[in-house]
Amino acid sequence: MSGPNDNAVTRSLFALPTPEGPVDPGGDQPPAVPEPLADDATVDLTAERASAGVDEIIDALDRDLVGLRPVKIRVAEIASLLLIDRVRAQFGLAAGAPSLHMSFTGNPGTGKTTVALRMARLLHRMGYLRRSRVVSVTRDDLVGQYVGHTAPKTKDVLNRAMGGVLFIDEAYYLCRADNERDYGQEAIEILLQYMENYRDDLVVIMAGYADRMEKFFASNPGMSSRIAHHLDFPDYSLDELVAIGELMLSERRYRLSPEAESVFRDYLARRMTQPRFANARSVRNALERARLRHANRLIAASGTPAKDDLMRLEPADFLASRVFTS
Repeated sequence: MSGPNDNAVTRSLFALPTPEGPVDPGGDQPPAVPEPLADDATVDLTAERASAGVDEIIDALDRDLVGLRPVKIRVAEIASLLLIDRVRAQFGLAAGAPSLHMSFTGNPGTGKTTVALRMARLLHRMGYLRRSRVVSVTRDDLVGQYVGHTAPKTKDVLNRAMGGVLFIDEAYYLCRADNERDYGQEAIEILLQYMENYRDDLVVIMAGYADRMEKFFASNPGMSSRIAHHLDFPDYSLDELVAIGELMLSERRYRLSPEAESVFRDYLARRMTQPRFANARSVRNALERARLRHANRLIAASGTPAKDDLMRLEPADFLASRVFTS
């Protein structure tokens, strides 16, 4: 099995991909070493941001994701840090690549995986990572079932993630202290080694519920000390959930009738109080069921629907839900 040295790039500075050639999201981007600038030179930060595509990525994040203001602010702050470090490097002010391992905490459906994908793209565009891809895993992808099984599984995942982002969902399941025969601790120790030794070529993002992640870090101080950025993803408000639903409908070329708008809002208000509510995921599932009822309603009518009929959801498409009938 290949080791991390086969993929890692050791560097003290990082730079943007050269603007002359196309950026291959899945390919390696060798770091370019900038020529040192004179001490009395100046740098146009606006031009630097434009060449890096920072504003494009931040604007897309703000446009495509409803809410999450604290998360968006932190992403913008990380982009600013990388931009200033890149400018410092042009003057020969070497600072080394910062450690960007992260913890994403929040309830299901709050956008953690989506932001991880956007973060990988940002770090790639900024020249921090060689690849923009995200390798998303859970405990089962890392921990083996018998002696000698965990190490090769974990190293294989890490080697595949080299140059990009490793996203570990529900990371606290790696540690099962109540099971003496559990091999999760072995996976954690290997992760710690890679996170420290290859932090300039790998970003590890651990995600999960806030309270469980806090206990996980408390029981693994070595892991906690390697996580530089903690981003908390808040639950969405009712207004934000309605906006998310409207955005999802627009992407699928659907819309709500005026009468359905208030019913949809009422549906979400009721659903928020019920068990297993999963924020944006619950909105998506509700709309998928509404589309199902909409389709069956049109078929049952045996009429000649116009284009607007095919796009318009009505109150009946939501009122048949168990949220109302129960």
